[in-house]
Amino acid sequence: MKQLHTDVVVIGGGSTGIGVLRDCAMRGYRTILLDRADLGQGTSGRFHGLLHSGGRYVVSDPESARECASENAIITRIQPDAIECTGGLFVTAPGDNPAFGDRFATGAIEASMPCEEITIAAALKQEPRLNPGITRAFSVMDGTVDGWQLVWTAAQSAKEYGGQVLTYHKVSKVHHSNGAVTSVTATDLKTGEQVNIECSFILNCAGPWAGQITEMAGLPPVAVVPGRGIMVAMSHRLVNTVVNRCIYPEDGDIIVPVHTVCIIGTTDVKVDEPDHLGIPRNEVQQMLDAGEILIPGFRQARALHAWAGARPLIKDDRVAASDTRHMSRGMAVIDHSTRDDLKGLMTIGGGKLTTYRLMAQHIVDAMEEQLGQTHPCRTAEEICPGNIAGRNYLITHRLKDREDDRTQSPIICECELMNRAMFVDLLKQYPNASFDDLRRQLRVGMGPCQGGFCSSRIAGIAHEEGVVDADRATGLLKLFLEHRWIGLWTILHGDQVRQTALDNWILQGTLDLAHAPATNAVEPDPITTGRPRVNGNTQPTEASQLLGGPETIDASIGNPGEEG
Repeated sequence: MKQLHTDVVVIGGGSTGIGVLRDCAMRGYRTILLDRADLGQGTSGRFHGLLHSGGRYVVSDPESARECASENAIITRIQPDAIECTGGLFVTAPGDNPAFGDRFATGAIEASMPCEEITIAAALKQEPRLNPGITRAFSVMDGTVDGWQLVWTAAQSAKEYGGQVLTYHKVSKVHHSNGAVTSVTATDLKTGEQVNIECSFILNCAGPWAGQITEMAGLPPVAVVPGRGIMVAMSHRLVNTVVNRCIYPEDGDIIVPVHTVCIIGTTDVKVDEPDHLGIPRNEVQQMLDAGEILIPGFRQARALHAWAGARPLIKDDRVAASDTRHMSRGMAVIDHSTRDDLKGLMTIGGGKLTTYRLMAQHIVDAMEEQLGQTHPCRTAEEICPGNIAGRNYLITHRLKDREDDRTQSPIICECELMNRAMFVDLLKQYPNASFDDLRRQLRVGMGPCQGGFCSSRIAGIAHEEGVVDADRATGLLKLFLEHRWIGLWTILHGDQVRQTALDNWILQGTLDLAHAPATNAVEPDPITTGRPRVNGNTQPTEASQLLGGPETIDASIGNPGEEG
């Protein structure tokens, strides 16, 4: 068994876990982060892409609103390449109560959140496709965020301070002796090697899976309630501003422009198992109907991809256990020295991706209080590597880059303007990565064809570059396409059916991918088998099967159906 030694182990590689790794490393602690999959593969890669102004919670959860308003400005400054400053609108749609706008405006003032009521004419000039029947409109500082870009740049910052990231390392046991943690045992899912990491502190940032980690320490599970939400990406930006309904939060009340698409979301349903999240057809239809309220003709646009994520909500005794919609979005740090008489273990839950840096500060402050040490938190001041202060992300960035290098490297993914050099450079940096791991950084296969054109190209390039052999390239290609199909089953209609049929003709009719040699060279998915499951049963994933899909598909966390 491999032996490692460190001060702090962070469990969970989402935005909060990476934020904690960065904060600990910047304060001088030797820190190792473990995640059973890739960075940002859980909740942080399965949301609607909103950088909160705080407006969504000024009435329902004022403390969360204040935190979001403050952190919005910080994240925009320290990670500008991950943020698009779109601005946001809260509008009163036909049938909504106009009086709620008064409560909204009052809440904004109390939360110190910038907000201005504008005329209907001004709102329609800003977003011409808005429902002309809206009766009130408020302008706020909403933005959009690339969750993976945010996570990876924060991780790079942590690495520069000595932090270590071990992805595809699944924790199996938390060890303790005499009332204090001593080590963590994990399995390297790529090699099968057992790793034991001696440490003096463990920070549990596993989100919806936090209860599983406390059980590995022999403790009762923490009261984290997974709230499943589905989202649907449309094939282009129907709006260029975040558009919210000015109502108490409910399903399908927000449309977010992210990169080349816009996303409608979200539902909120309590689930018992965050590893198996359904994408029910009726909820997809609910989202499309909700989009019509804000943007007439929304249904005529092309639905591109659907996915589900699990919110890590802390159980709120003020509402029913099943009512995840109205549970507080506030963060909570659980100190297991007071709850379970075990020193050196803390759990954090709740919060939002927008407040990930603040969540990290809170739990690291709490750790230092238990250790009797004090180091200043500097994460709000220092810009993450690769980001240029004052230059936020723009949707035209890649177009400009391709205009500059179009003669040096051919475009491989036309939808996302990814060229060969981008893919090859990252592939050589991470030669053991799956194509999905690379997708999360490059967005390859996330446009309208959903990998129908570019997937075979990247497989061929990976082999041509000598990074993988033909057997593994074929296996990676099949796995990549299986994961793409998950987000298609429940939205197949209109243009997306025609696109799927075209993809089938290419991949099956021309390349005969279904009969390509079987491969044992691709490691299994870290959480599931790597094949989508419908109502508990393994489902064939050839494109021809997509035209008669089931009512619900299990979008297991190990089978990424993430954004786009």
